[in-house]
Amino acid sequence: MGPRIRRAALWEIIDLRHAVLRAGLPRDAAIFSGDELSTSRHYGAFTMDGDRAIAVGCATFHLNQWEGSPAWQLRGMATSPEYRGKGVGRAMLGVADDDLVADSSATRQLWCNARTPAVGFYRTLGWAVVSEEFEIPTAGPHVRMIRTIGSAAAR
Repeated sequence: MGPRIRRAALWEIIDLRHAVLRAGLPRDAAIFSGDELSTSRHYGAFTMDGDRAIAVGCATFHLNQWEGSPAWQLRGMATSPEYRGKGVGRAMLGVADDDLVADSSATRQLWCNARTPAVGFYRTLGWAVVSEEFEIPTAGPHVRMIRTIGSAAAR
């Protein structure tokens, strides 16, 4: 039985986001503008250690804009090293996809700034690269990617 995937509170996933995406920076560097908004959606993949849920995967979607129209921006997606390659990220994005469709029938566009090593993963889920590579000073090389919610490739 794999990790349980569900909507999460920021406090449940912030330590994983910090450890995987912002290691070496202050913990506050893993808290993004918009995380606190009621329109933001945080998701986590959790294993249990006794009565305590341990985050092994996380992803956040902020209601934002893409080319002037409402869109969900994926931010802070991370998986614990010991769970990579086991379908946790794919499953987490599938749960988020279903949840976002249910919550926002009018907003179907997704976009993200993907770290270049993760581009292959996103492509297998139907995301497309729409920019040249660019550098984010605290996180390294990225490309911008898009996908439409509900596309068959994400399943």
